[in-house]
Amino acid sequence: MSLKIGIVGLPNVGKSTLFNALTQKKVDISNYPFCTIEPNVGIVQVPDDRLGMLAAISKSKKIVPAIVEFVDIAGLVKGAAEGEGLGNKFLSHIKEVDAIAEVIRIFEDSDITHVGGELNPVSDAEVIEYELILKDMETVSKRLIGAESDAKGQKKGAVVQVDFLKNLKGSLQAGQPASGVLNQEHEISAEGTALLKELSLLTAKPFIYIFNISEKQLQNGWEPDQKIKEKIGGASVVAISAKIESELSGLEKEEKELFVGELGIKESGLDRLIKIGYSTLGLITFFTTGEDESRAWTVPKDSSAPRAGRAIHSDFEEKFIRAEVINWQKLLKAGSWGKARELGQLRTEGKDYVVQDGDVIEFRI
Repeated sequence: MSLKIGIVGLPNVGKSTLFNALTQKKVDISNYPFCTIEPNVGIVQVPDDRLGMLAAISKSKKIVPAIVEFVDIAGLVKGAAEGEGLGNKFLSHIKEVDAIAEVIRIFEDSDITHVGGELNPVSDAEVIEYELILKDMETVSKRLIGAESDAKGQKKGAVVQVDFLKNLKGSLQAGQPASGVLNQEHEISAEGTALLKELSLLTAKPFIYIFNISEKQLQNGWEPDQKIKEKIGGASVVAISAKIESELSGLEKEEKELFVGELGIKESGLDRLIKIGYSTLGLITFFTTGEDESRAWTVPKDSSAPRAGRAIHSDFEEKFIRAEVINWQKLLKAGSWGKARELGQLRTEGKDYVVQDGDVIEFRI
């Protein structure tokens, strides 16, 4: 699996500039609303120094990092769900993402028009989230029509679906995101939980707030004020200067490290965003390494060894016998897979083993 993040925001908040910087894939960022009129997808390698070190001791011919997929859609405006602007046309493109990154403009720039007339981060977030709720209401309403028809035909389970969908629609109409229903999962029937997952509602997905700040704000350690904190609650947050990320995207690795150091920050916004994405979704990385290739694999935290093997191929889960496992640091210290085996540092694990971040694994099927 790979991490897939949908990027949403109002026009002119720096969303496409950020997308360009993160993915180094050029899209139109002209200074006018709705310039992004097609969904843009960019694939980003997950930075992980461990992979290169493992490849070095294995003398791997190929290095295959884990990836993050970013999906950028047209800027949303108030009324998008009712046909205003172009944003709602593309909301379906982010239905299958794992998380939604909402870009909120914090930086001041008189040359870049704010679609609302003035900066108001809380209001901007409310506009975006309201439009997502309206899109979810559309999805639920369509499904409800079908469920009611099934109920009339006495299809098994249809009545339960109708009741659940009506309650869900009522919550959305009251301005409550679907995640609020998910947080009460202990009160939801198994059928309702399965249906909620199947609907892939936008507001049921984890949110990451990306605050687009200026270089000066970044260097001064900008933090959200109390109003913003109350709005975002316990959601994941990352402050990024899209302008700086754009400059960093054109530099070589050594130049990037120097530039980041001069700015007084530890790592780029991309690195922080990917780490927050992994943390938000509860993902970890394990490795396979050998002469042919060294590769990083992304799996959910607490995955069993067979479940982790599914990331490679379904056969690795279905035909799993055992796995040989070693922590990446121990393998580096040993110097080779053969030496680690000779030293007795490889562990043989069965179906119940829970894979840990940084494990290097050889599967036996």
